[in-house]
Amino acid sequence: MSISKKDKIKVEPFLAFGNETDVFFKGRVIKVYTQKRPSSRNNWLSNIVAAVKRYSGSSVPLAKVEITFQGKSYVVSTDEDGVFELQIGDSQPKTGEVEQVTFQVLEPATKKSLLAYMNVTRYSGNRGVISDIDDTIIISHSTEIGKKFWLSISKNAYTRRPLPGVSRFYRKITEDKALPIFYVSSSDWSLYDLIKDFLRYRHIPDGPILLKDKHINLRNIWKSGGGDHSHKLEKIELLMEMFPEMQFYLIGDSGQHDPEIYAQVIRDYPGRVKDVFIRVVGQLNPSRISELKKLHGFDHFHFIESSDEAIEIVEKVSIIT
Repeated sequence: MSISKKDKIKVEPFLAFGNETDVFFKGRVIKVYTQKRPSSRNNWLSNIVAAVKRYSGSSVPLAKVEITFQGKSYVVSTDEDGVFELQIGDSQPKTGEVEQVTFQVLEPATKKSLLAYMNVTRYSGNRGVISDIDDTIIISHSTEIGKKFWLSISKNAYTRRPLPGVSRFYRKITEDKALPIFYVSSSDWSLYDLIKDFLRYRHIPDGPILLKDKHINLRNIWKSGGGDHSHKLEKIELLMEMFPEMQFYLIGDSGQHDPEIYAQVIRDYPGRVKDVFIRVVGQLNPSRISELKKLHGFDHFHFIESSDEAIEIVEKVSIIT
């Protein structure tokens, strides 16, 4: 794409987390656009205008980004969608200090390249939670394209609705935020800020958000959250490898192949999945029920229709100890 000297471009940092030695960074480079903060008072027209701005923001492919961490600099390139990532090892933290990473665009050169910062969070322990987002914590109607599209453009972080009781369930399963939680979704990175604000506004435990890399624009906005979900498995594999001492609770829904993906995780990582919670979307027909019963590790699965039911299961089987 064409970048002039007068353009302002910036890094949107998405991820900066790791274990005791390795750290993973991710972000994208875009041309700067102005966007007002969303509000619960915004009407549907204001939200549509905001969605247009969000998806018309131009990603910058093949840009060079300098990542500075612990006094060392690394240069990475963005892909065709303006996304970059970097994983580094041998980066033990200094006790008691807040770690921060800095991002700056080196190329293309413009009049003003803005610096971006993000605090680095390191996780440890023997248990964690991995959760889907659409129709698992936030009502998305992922299986109905028309409803999904209208929600995605007419609502914002403060007017989208959560599944009832999600905040209580997630505080329960994370031991009131004591356990780390990671979010994995087929939504694209254009929705990162919306999801982040939504979690905070609805008092749902915060954690790294791993989204789909493929860029969605105004021409294919209706595809957001759909398509191939194999990237979810890749993101979960990243977490499994980065936190080899953790057993995970997996949370998803029945509408986007989550049961099949989680069954594959159970197969590939024996003993690493503690329990699986699948929120039932719509009615499961007999053939689908038969398919689900054949899944590897089916005894780990709990199919739930409400957060209250999930909380009851958590308490009954003493998952939280």
